[in-house]
Amino acid sequence: MPVPKGSTIDPARTRAAILEAATPVLYERGLDGIGVAELCTRIGVSKETLYRHFGTKDGLVRAMLEERSERVTRWLADAVAAAGPDPARRLTAVFEALQQWYDDPVFRGCAMLNAAAQHHVEAVRAITARHLDRYLELLTGIADLAGAADPRALGRQLLMLVEGATVVAAHHDAADAGEHARQAALTLLSAASRGG
Repeated sequence: MPVPKGSTIDPARTRAAILEAATPVLYERGLDGIGVAELCTRIGVSKETLYRHFGTKDGLVRAMLEERSERVTRWLADAVAAAGPDPARRLTAVFEALQQWYDDPVFRGCAMLNAAAQHHVEAVRAITARHLDRYLELLTGIADLAGAADPRALGRQLLMLVEGATVVAAHHDAADAGEHARQAALTLLSAASRGG
């Protein structure tokens, strides 16, 4: 990311640009699937610049995962909010959004779970846990709105459907994974809201 002659270096902008360029590369290749030298070449920065802004490749990975978690949970929360107040419609919106993601040619599964599987380090696992907690909070909110007797338990069941559908879509068959999970989720929601 050469800086044009006469322009001022903006560390925050440089950091954001590195993060934006590195995110798709790390997602496509996997966290351990690309070394620092090749990553720097692909994104057009020197190792020194990468290290100045992130400390290490692991620092870049943590920043990428945190930013991605924020973006993905905001995307799902926006889809849920746009669906209106009906809990079934909100739940449907979650799985419709996920299916659009699964159908994207660059889909490689959940970056958080991929990272946790690849990096057995506490920092990455903590980011993954926070990400799943955000999903759980969103899904528990839907369960609570539906009048479930135990919204947290139903939220966890729905989270398992979300993550299960994502794993199936990434490693088996993306076609209709979201739709199949949606049907199961609506069955759970209906049973829970009837008190069954």
